[in-house]
Amino acid sequence: MSLAVLVARALTVMSLFVLAPSARAAPPPSACRPGETAVVVELQAHRLTLCAGGRVEGELDVALGTGGVGKRVAGDDRTPVGVYGLGAPRASRHYHLFVPVEYPTPAQRRLGFTGGAIGIHGPPRGYEWVTRRAPTKDWTAGCIALATDAQIELLATWIHDRAVHRVRLG
Repeated sequence: MSLAVLVARALTVMSLFVLAPSARAAPPPSACRPGETAVVVELQAHRLTLCAGGRVEGELDVALGTGGVGKRVAGDDRTPVGVYGLGAPRASRHYHLFVPVEYPTPAQRRLGFTGGAIGIHGPPRGYEWVTRRAPTKDWTAGCIALATDAQIELLATWIHDRAVHRVRLG
């Protein structure tokens, strides 16, 4: 069998795999829901997505609480799951900027959920170098942390410019 015939057969076999529907890579699912304008945190992926009108406008890696997810009580070091109001970004002496997450909701409070002071922030003052090296290593007491001050400033500007008042943690 000639080299040309072998190459032709090899290309034919390869094309079957490339063109087969099951072999085509599907686009990754979007964190944004149709029409949604919100900050969305995919907890398993450690990713914060900026959604405007259902479209992704940016993504950032995040660190979460050392206790995992599913916050129920104060001091459990867990990051909450659910949809929450988002407060206006404000200065923080511990984290440069802090964006309050309105946890727990009134319904959660009636169910006995406790705690507060949950938010999105940057690295702790004096430890910026640590978060840049391992941006998704969970270290917070239940908050969502970005790796740099520049990232929290970008988020604060995005929230302000689009009048975003909602965060979805899931």
